[in-house]
Amino acid sequence: MGTSSNESNAVNRKLLFYAGCFAVITNAFSFSIRAGILPQLGQELSLTGEQLGYINSMWFLGFPISMVIGGLIYNTIGGKLIMQFAFLAHAIGIIMTIYSGSYAGLLISTLLIGFGNGCTEAAINPFVADAYEGNIIIKMMNRLHMWFPGGIVIGALISKFMTDGGLSWETQIWVIMIPTLIYGYLFYGRTWPKAKTQDATSLSSNFKAMLSPLFIFMLVCMALTAISEFGPQQWVGLILAKSGAEPMLILALVTGLMAVARFFGGDVVKKFDQTGVFLGSAVLTLIGIFLFSTQTGGMAYVAAIIYALGIAYFWPNMLGFIADKVPNSGAIGLSIIGAVGMVSGSIFQPIIGGWIDSDKAAAAAIGLTGDELNLVAGQATLKTMTIFPAILIVLFVILFVWVKKIKQRQSQVVYQK
Repeated sequence: MGTSSNESNAVNRKLLFYAGCFAVITNAFSFSIRAGILPQLGQELSLTGEQLGYINSMWFLGFPISMVIGGLIYNTIGGKLIMQFAFLAHAIGIIMTIYSGSYAGLLISTLLIGFGNGCTEAAINPFVADAYEGNIIIKMMNRLHMWFPGGIVIGALISKFMTDGGLSWETQIWVIMIPTLIYGYLFYGRTWPKAKTQDATSLSSNFKAMLSPLFIFMLVCMALTAISEFGPQQWVGLILAKSGAEPMLILALVTGLMAVARFFGGDVVKKFDQTGVFLGSAVLTLIGIFLFSTQTGGMAYVAAIIYALGIAYFWPNMLGFIADKVPNSGAIGLSIIGAVGMVSGSIFQPIIGGWIDSDKAAAAAIGLTGDELNLVAGQATLKTMTIFPAILIVLFVILFVWVKKIKQRQSQVVYQK
């Protein structure tokens, strides 16, 4: 009887994990396919660049809001209900996008899709933390989140081929419904795992854990890892394009490598430990961004490879670290960490914008114009952006020593017992 029950739990866990992977693919498709159809959308509905920008911002607004709310209510209503809301938000958002035919309708539909994406993160990250143990949490968190860069590659290629084939933007949006329906089906009727500790289900215990020095320290690290990942990508495409590269090839190279790297994330963490992976990732990210700021031609591809391997392990391992080292922060802790990662872009982007304006003015002052001006200014801004991974290297050295001392104290306690 016990063996049969264990087998049933294992199958249930596996199907929930697969469902989570398709939910992450839905998030990725909603990002890359929507980005691919924006030119068609703008032309057909006579939208300005500013209006398209506001439509995109709804995706980033809905994501952290629902992620935090989902984390707060996770212990009360459970991951199952949160994923049901995610499914409804995704499905309604997709259908509204296709049939709204207006600027206001697109704002609302994109916000709904953002809500669906945030709810997905709010439910499946704690699921992984509760369903697995120790280093397996790190392994499965990496394998879950490999589908975001992987899904971006697949979605971008689908969008490109459909656009080249003369298919409408509405047809492309319908493609996002495919992984949505799959994850909805796989989640249906499944039993959600229970939290490992009683404290993880108590909001007061969650907030107490979130006020710990280690959690607060990791919030700062998350903000810097997120901007190290999202900040430079605005200019990476231009610099590689100036080297004669296809933008789609650039996207496939960086995000494809990230997906492959995350597949092996569990083995990498097992070999170098979490803090070692963080430190190595920060060093590679610094080298990658620096090379982007100084190189063109074939070396730009080398920079892309180094940069992709650097940023690949940041997001899933930050979540895995919190689940492993601060477990009493619970679902809300994972949601707050993820939300900080999402909103750090909006905090740092105005600062980066100021650097870009300053570097463009400096490039214009020496007589540069057009693409050459953008290239020189972009490389100068990227050089300034190396400050983010440089700070991270210092912080992760501190974390390395900190965690080592925690482990020593824990082993002493065990020895004394």
